[in-house]
Amino acid sequence: MTVMMQDILIIALAMWIPIESGGIAILTGFPAIVSIFAGLIMGNMHTALLIGGTFQLMNLGVSGFGGSSVPDYGLATIVSTFLAARTGASFATAMAVGLPVGMLAINLDVVVKLLNNFVAHRSQKYAHQGQFGKMKGIMWLGPLMAAMKQLIPMSIIVFFGPQAVKIVLNVIPKWVTTGLNIAGGILPVVGIALLLRYMPAKKYFSYLIAGFVLAAYLKVSILGIALLGFAAAYVIYQNGIKEANAKENATQNSKDVNIQQGDDYDE
Repeated sequence: MTVMMQDILIIALAMWIPIESGGIAILTGFPAIVSIFAGLIMGNMHTALLIGGTFQLMNLGVSGFGGSSVPDYGLATIVSTFLAARTGASFATAMAVGLPVGMLAINLDVVVKLLNNFVAHRSQKYAHQGQFGKMKGIMWLGPLMAAMKQLIPMSIIVFFGPQAVKIVLNVIPKWVTTGLNIAGGILPVVGIALLLRYMPAKKYFSYLIAGFVLAAYLKVSILGIALLGFAAAYVIYQNGIKEANAKENATQNSKDVNIQQGDDYDE
């Protein structure tokens, strides 16, 4: 595979991750899976899997719940694999460059989410006006901006090298990053509030309090809380099955009694 073809494919892979994760969700940005494709493109599967496995460990228990922005370890995996294969950089050096790029993607993700807010309101306006063609057209800006979020840092790495990333990080004014961090802190709160509105929070309010205590006071990781939540959900599910079977048996017994009484009356 030529160098130019590798550059095109590795950039395309980075752009495809955010689009695909909102659709068929095969890659979903998981470093361990992304590293397989990055390794195939760059022709260095061994190093790619080592990098992907390491970033996957960092990614455990990290998820953008409620619209929160988290480090893009999938992008970091692609960047590190590219540098290791193209420049011959060591495993540690490649990861040292890839990780800041994944962290930089947090700010870019916040920008995309803020812009998507305007896209959503505009598409809603077109829907109310019955202009469904325009509504569908403007909705394409969402995945396009998500792809651009990956295109910018990946293109800088491919065409200008790792030093360019450090320069960009140093050039960005502090007030910009501060503002983006504040917006990134607000988005999860709004997202969680929206989720609670549609979830049966009142019915399972005690579990909500228990999860909050585990996270805020006992510092249990998201993965640990998720496992406890799964265990609680499984118990609730089993109890629901037992109650349903009991009601079905009671109904069947009632029918049998009525039939028996009908036979007695006939006699």
